[in-house]
Amino acid sequence: MEPRQQGLLDKEALKEVDEDMVSEVDLNNMITDEEREEMLNELTKLEEEIATLKQVLDSKEKRHLDLKEKLGITPLGELRHNFSKNWNDMQSSTAYKKTSETLSTAGQKTSVAFSNLGTAISRKFGDMRNSPSFKSFEEKVETTVSNIKSKVGGTGGAGSFEEVLSSAAHASAQNTPTNNVTESSENTC
Repeated sequence: MEPRQQGLLDKEALKEVDEDMVSEVDLNNMITDEEREEMLNELTKLEEEIATLKQVLDSKEKRHLDLKEKLGITPLGELRHNFSKNWNDMQSSTAYKKTSETLSTAGQKTSVAFSNLGTAISRKFGDMRNSPSFKSFEEKVETTVSNIKSKVGGTGGAGSFEEVLSSAAHASAQNTPTNNVTESSENTC
């Protein structure tokens, strides 16, 4: 028979490599009984120390809570104190100061911009009021008001616009159908 070539799919080649690696690992991890005993003793001592430290820590935490309770320190009080401290720390930081200065400058610039905008709008309204179109509109309104005054009040333009409206309302109230109905019902009785 021909000798077989060992390739990647050959199971025998893999088995031999695995066995070689296992024997190397076993040789590296071998410890003596004496070393093993020392390690177990050290492990036991460490576990005892950990247990003792846990007991001490529990005792200290209990004492800590008792003292806080006697002093009247509550979790809410601590939260307020921490918040206040953090707020003061933040306000004293350079980033906060720079941001505050920037916002202050921006506020001043915005105030100036709104002031300039108000001035510009006032100027535009003044220009508009002096324009020929507005003057023509104003004259038409005055003529209409005068005509209403003369027709309603018969005074020929005397009195204010409010007086004209008041007299028109008064005249209208006197000529309402309800007054006529009341008069006719009185006559029939």
